Amino acid sequence: MSLESFFQPRSIALIGATERVGSVGRAIWENLRGFGGAVFPVNGKRAEILGVKAFPNLAALPEVPELVIIVTPAATVPQIVEEAGAAGVKAVVVISAGFKETGAEGAELEKRVLEAAKRHGVRVIGPNCLGLMNPHAGLNATFASSMARPGRVAFLSQSGALCTAILDWSHEQHVGFSAFVSTGAMTDVGWGDLIRHFGNDPHTESIVMYMESVGGDAAAFLEAAREVAAHKPIVVIKVGRTAEASKAAASHTGAMTGSDAVLDAALRQSGVLRVDTVEELFDMAEVLSKQPLPAGPRLAIVTNAGGPGALATDALVLGGGEVAELSDDTLEALNEVMPAHWSHHNPVDVLGDADADRFATALRVVKNDANVDGVLAVLTPQAMTHPTAIAREVVKIAQENGKPLLTSWMGAQSVNEGRAILNAAGIPTYDYPDEAAQAFVRMRERRLRLFWLNESLAAHAEDVEELPSVIGDMIDAVLKSGRTLLTELEAKQVLFAAGIPIVETHAAYGEDAAVAAAEALGFPVVAKLLSPTITHKSDCGGVQLNLHDAAAVRHAWRLIRDNVTKLHDIAAFEGVTVQRMVTRQGTELILGSSTDAQFGPVLLFGAGGTLVEVFQDRALVLPPLNRALARRWMEQTKIFKVLRGVRGRPPVDLAMLEDVLVRFARLVHTERRIVELDINPLLASPEGIVALDARVVVRAETR
Repeated sequence: MSLESFFQPRSIALIGATERVGSVGRAIWENLRGFGGAVFPVNGKRAEILGVKAFPNLAALPEVPELVIIVTPAATVPQIVEEAGAAGVKAVVVISAGFKETGAEGAELEKRVLEAAKRHGVRVIGPNCLGLMNPHAGLNATFASSMARPGRVAFLSQSGALCTAILDWSHEQHVGFSAFVSTGAMTDVGWGDLIRHFGNDPHTESIVMYMESVGGDAAAFLEAAREVAAHKPIVVIKVGRTAEASKAAASHTGAMTGSDAVLDAALRQSGVLRVDTVEELFDMAEVLSKQPLPAGPRLAIVTNAGGPGALATDALVLGGGEVAELSDDTLEALNEVMPAHWSHHNPVDVLGDADADRFATALRVVKNDANVDGVLAVLTPQAMTHPTAIAREVVKIAQENGKPLLTSWMGAQSVNEGRAILNAAGIPTYDYPDEAAQAFVRMRERRLRLFWLNESLAAHAEDVEELPSVIGDMIDAVLKSGRTLLTELEAKQVLFAAGIPIVETHAAYGEDAAVAAAEALGFPVVAKLLSPTITHKSDCGGVQLNLHDAAAVRHAWRLIRDNVTKLHDIAAFEGVTVQRMVTRQGTELILGSSTDAQFGPVLLFGAGGTLVEVFQDRALVLPPLNRALARRWMEQTKIFKVLRGVRGRPPVDLAMLEDVLVRFARLVHTERRIVELDINPLLASPEGIVALDARVVVRAETR
């Protein structure tokens, strides 16, 4: 159902309207008086509210209101929603508190509200919210003290208190909104619904969100974000980065995936830009709507003072951007028009006595350099400086060649007129140059996230290759045996069936069988614990390497048995697996998957081996993948530099590694009974890719 009735209603009923000074019911009633459509106060105890006829209930109204706003006590809300739905109302905002935030009794009330709404096809915003505004329609259905200015930004917030603070700030900063929505508990209308609505809203150019939780339907949120973020920027600030991560699973992967890290990956692949401060939230909404995105990370800085240029440079590099290296032609052109003592590099210091002509000439030359992806103009008020005249010249240059141009007119009264000229022309201005440089980095990040988004959409649209039936058969057999942990041999068989290269491995339940397997494979070999219960074999002496003859294999079999039985029950020891000792040089990686409670399968890639938790060099991504996403995923890690070849080490077969990552993603995305899957180590070398060890945990679930 469309949310249009919330933001463009023809008529409104306020249940709980009152004259009582200081009450929510009175504040909302007074705010609604500015609305152009019909507004009906509903109060069973009063004949009128501030001179307007009141009605005892919804049934007594002269017409069915398109929007109902409820401010009565929580206990009354389920019945009111029931009555509203029966009357034909399709949109309800529940301002009232006292629901799940209060405990079990409140949660039960909230459940009844949702049940009543679903029975009648009613959509509900709230409960426990500030309300909503549509400044373009003159609608203020909140108890805030003022109305938002009309603008092009839709602001969605789970915090009502933050809404009122942002509202006050917006008046001072002259920030306008297409809508202002306090989402409350989101028992019904969630992020996905709101994103889709404002994605189609002609008054909205960008969507900014203050998020405390993803809410109940993470899949709907991501799907809506993927649909909208390609043509309208979505900027999010999410609190709780340092909250306790989700309980660690037994696997390396599970221990290293926390809800915030998973959310980061989900937002990145959905094209959503995440920021760290409220100021950045609105700043990026503005700059992304005013300036083109940079094609690359290279920023040039033109300034009439060296210190501010250095500040911008530090912020740029620390944020992941690059200082553009000016071409020889650009340097030559600047030498012809600059005083001899100009900086002769980027940042381009045009010196403190630069007039408007010199500043503009330098800016134009630099902006036209093919090595430059964007330009930051920094001006400090000096005796010879004319901030207003220079601003007029900057406006002309900003319209040339399609590259982003940001400015920092530092100071106060002397630069205010210049700032106003720049702002009127759609050129963002910043108080300080480091803020401007950080904005450029965020703009570049938006460009990269659009790449992630486009490739994610392509991966979702691809026909998913069916997994071989043998994989499902093996999982069936494990579950029927009462186990959820696959043995190493079973885990490798699953990987092999999915098209992931493994080192050939044999099970040996006795010494003689171990020797026979070793002789068949060829020495040297590795012997590892075969156990239905133990995950980390090396922790209990369950791995013996570089065995060169039969005697060494027999000794290893007994040693592993003795080590395990000392620490665990004899039932933990079934035997050993035997595999050829891989002696080729390569890079040990980890490739893993765990199941996030909200987002489902999450994939992990990074540096592997026994020190995986120490180095913690890893990146997360959500399936499905294609080759482009697989490569970008790898590029997020430090170990990727090693994979490309470093200090005489040849590069690994990256094309084959991409293929392995795509097949791995297909396996866990398609076979949802796999709860955890670790390949550690995954050995990558110029000769190929091979899984040396694997661990798989499954659960009983209908496929």
